[in-house]
Amino acid sequence: MSLTPTVSSRGSVRATFVAAYSAVTLAQITNALPGALNGTFAVEFRTSGAGLTWIAGMFMMGIVVFELSWGLLGDLFGRKKLLYAGAAVSIAGSVLAALAVNTEMMIAAQAVGGIGAGILFPISLSMIAAITPDHRARAKVIATWAGFLSLGAVISPMLAGLTSQAFTVPGPAAGAPNAFSGWRVAYYIAAAIAVAVLVMATRAKDSAAGGGRKLDVPGQATLALGLIAVLFATVQAVDAGFGSAEVIASYVVGAALLVAFVVIEARTRQPLVHLSLFRNSAYSITGIVAVTGMFAFLAVCYSTSVAVGGLALAEAWKVAVLFVFIQGPAFAFIPVVSWLIHHVAPRWVLTAGFAFMAASAFWLSTIPLGTPEAFGGTPWTAFIPPLFLLGIAFALTVGSITAVAINTVPPQHIGMASATTNLLRDLGFALGPVIGSAIAFGVGATAFAGPLAGILGGAGLPADAVAGLSHVPPLGYLSGWDGVVAQFSGQAAAGGAPAQAVDGMAKALASVQPQIQGVAGTSLGQGFQAVYVAAGIAAVLSATLTLFISSRSPAPTAGAIAETTEANAEAVQA
Repeated sequence: MSLTPTVSSRGSVRATFVAAYSAVTLAQITNALPGALNGTFAVEFRTSGAGLTWIAGMFMMGIVVFELSWGLLGDLFGRKKLLYAGAAVSIAGSVLAALAVNTEMMIAAQAVGGIGAGILFPISLSMIAAITPDHRARAKVIATWAGFLSLGAVISPMLAGLTSQAFTVPGPAAGAPNAFSGWRVAYYIAAAIAVAVLVMATRAKDSAAGGGRKLDVPGQATLALGLIAVLFATVQAVDAGFGSAEVIASYVVGAALLVAFVVIEARTRQPLVHLSLFRNSAYSITGIVAVTGMFAFLAVCYSTSVAVGGLALAEAWKVAVLFVFIQGPAFAFIPVVSWLIHHVAPRWVLTAGFAFMAASAFWLSTIPLGTPEAFGGTPWTAFIPPLFLLGIAFALTVGSITAVAINTVPPQHIGMASATTNLLRDLGFALGPVIGSAIAFGVGATAFAGPLAGILGGAGLPADAVAGLSHVPPLGYLSGWDGVVAQFSGQAAAGGAPAQAVDGMAKALASVQPQIQGVAGTSLGQGFQAVYVAAGIAAVLSATLTLFISSRSPAPTAGAIAETTEANAEAVQA
């Protein structure tokens, strides 16, 4: 840590470790749950492309927009209080998710859960680092913390799959909504773990390290609002298009706020982000790679979740198994990656990792998507080899990014460099599903338009009806068919069409439902294949940029080595 902490004499060291390790496991479980359930949410909530994107991206935004402030607040007011707050907010977010009955409620749950996890990640790490002043011992306990974090990433998809399989109660008739959806139990279990963390925290030691610092409120406000505005614009563009007045206005507001953030950070004495770091070209390149590389990773994860769970209609447990192959290597290869980072130039580990990531993404782009396996689509097991390669790539890159970043700055700047790099890395994670959705649903809608018009015209629907139905995105026909028919019939009746004519058009539309849904699925499949290609290009760009990072680095001190271990541990929280 950059400042010497004060540690309370009250409380148990053992309880502190247990609370911290449990807290980071909880945070990562709730972080990774939506990834394994996106396809389930698409079907159950009949959500739009924008709604599905909000669900996927909102949790990460809850982490990103405040992550530089939670650690400081813990330093100022005591980390134990922040651990209480993080556990309590996680309980609220998990229970709200378990009770969600529509897209809007799940989005709100993800926002709350993201804030809770955003508190727990840095605070749990700070608490164990504070009670372990010896650098060698600190490196070991931080490595253990990272192991529990990675364990949470492995547990989460398994929890999603097993609860969906074991506790789902089907509806009374075929095609009817579930009487109870088993995935909700996963969130109740997460809430129970959060309660246990809250109880254990009462016996933990408190610590703080204020050092005369203060919170950069103007910087935090402009950063949070600016990122939210840009996120809102990109998500809304999924359904409304980038030319929408609402989207353009949001981008303008977001850009203005982010410019204001840069101005504020350049003038304040205690900024959230130290802009002087970016005068170092090697660090600037690493910052770019942190965004582009982690965008590539999460874009692939998001696309796989929706393509396999939502389009191919694979059971949640199958999607969960795929995510174990993605997240498992980051847990299993911790000793290997740690050895590589300390015995091989970290930038070469980073380059190799992004090369593997690019190969995985391009491999996935060749797999046909959009048709359920039961109707001749790609078997879900075909995704295992490329996703395992992605998992290896992630294991090699996620910690190496921060290791490379802090090796490009003087030792006294290691703390701020690791914190800023973590922010940029998490921003890349947040952009993965957002930009991925914009690409997938945009390409899918374009590919869908022509065939849809042909099918509707062949069914005998009048030209004005064809024009109206052409504005419905392909996901709407897949996850909300009844709503599309009801809205179409209502608009036709409101336009003065006789009841007999409305019934006739509704029957004509129903007669071509299998054709429309088949084309909708394959069109969106093309969209998600395009996301894989985009992710592969971003990974290639990242690998190429790492070649321009200077291999020179300052000689590390004992404290710097401990900071490196801590930074690498923080970096695993994907």
